[in-house]
This record gives sequence, structure tokens and C-alpha cells, in this order.
Amino acid sequence: MISFEPSMLKAYFICGTQDLRPDQDLVETVQTALRAGITAYQFRDKGAGSTLTPETRLTVAKRLKDLCHLAYVPFIVDDDVDLAKRVHADGIHVGQSDEGVQSVIAEMGDQAFIGLSCSNETEIKAANAIEGIAYYGSSPVFPTGSKADADPVIGLAGLQHLVELATRPVVGIGGITVDQLPAVIQTGAAGSSVISMIAGSSDIGGVVKAMKEA
Repeated sequence: MISFEPSMLKAYFICGTQDLRPDQDLVETVQTALRAGITAYQFRDKGAGSTLTPETRLTVAKRLKDLCHLAYVPFIVDDDVDLAKRVHADGIHVGQSDEGVQSVIAEMGDQAFIGLSCSNETEIKAANAIEGIAYYGSSPVFPTGSKADADPVIGLAGLQHLVELATRPVVGIGGITVDQLPAVIQTGAAGSSVISMIAGSSDIGGVVKAMKEA
């Protein structure tokens, strides 16, 4: 298992089949991103746009985890304790409306590090009081089309406020573009987490380089 380090949040890629064009392959896209130097990968495959069945999801997750480990990049599963256990994921990310974070910590805390979505002051303060969380994902920093149920936009000022309140590293998520990367880091966030900025890019190497240099 790869243990959590805040530096892993620098260039954090989230992607599932629902985030890709029909001509793209998930394994190939993640391989390209790993070669480019992403620092973490979250397998988030869900919703009507997903092209995986429960059987193929497990097979693909195992393949992606192996590729991540070859690159010494943590493999994080979104909101699926059973899948995280079956593939021996390094981390699991849970949302406020997913399985309760405390039950995930009880079940997975010694097997994987845990990230939690926190998008406002109330959620950050509540999370600060819970033992066993590694990092927070705060979103959406900017308007995003990648998540149908996204929270209200927090903006850079909102992100900075949450970073100041947080007792753990924060990664900014949501609608981030290459031009905005430096501003996200200037809030004190440990990094940026992106979907379409990498998945939809014709220059993944250039995007990841910009994320790491920001």
C-alpha cells in the first residue's frame, strides 16, 4: 500500500468511462496521464454515462491499480468500500452524501487512507473533529460540467477560507483550467484535482507539467 503524503495532491486526476469521448479508452488515458507524471489517480466510474458493468469495473480497476503502482502513484477509489477492498486500493474518497465517513474509517482506516469532500465551513469544522481522515476535497472552485449534483461554486476566496479552517491538506476541485492553476495554489491548497482538464486534453503532458509547476 502507498501511504498518504500531501504532495500526492499536486496533480490529482479523477476519471471514469463517463468522462471520456467514445474514441477514448480509460486504461490508455490513465496510462498517458501516469507517464505525464500525475501524483494521484481516483477511479470514479458512475452514472448513466459509464460504460462498465460490475464485472468489467472490477477488472478495469485492478488493471488501473497495477498501472498506478508501477508508477508509484496512489490508486484511490471513489465511494465504493467493497471495490476498494477487492482491489486493495491505497485510498478511498467519500462524499458528504455517500457512506458516512466514520463507518468508512471504521471499515477501511487501517487498509487505506481516506479523503472526504468538504465544500463549506460547517463540513470542514465537523471533519476536523474526526480522527482518521487524510485530506479534504473542496469543490467546486469554478463552475463545472463534470458533476451533475455539484455544490454551489465556492470561488478562490471560498477555497482559501476552507484551507485556513482545515486541519488537513485540501485539494481544490471543479472547473479548474491551466490558467487558474497558480491562483488555486496561492489559496494554500495542496494541489488541484481535475477531470476534463486532463481527460479532454490533446497535450496531457503539458497539462500535468503545469499542475506540478503551479
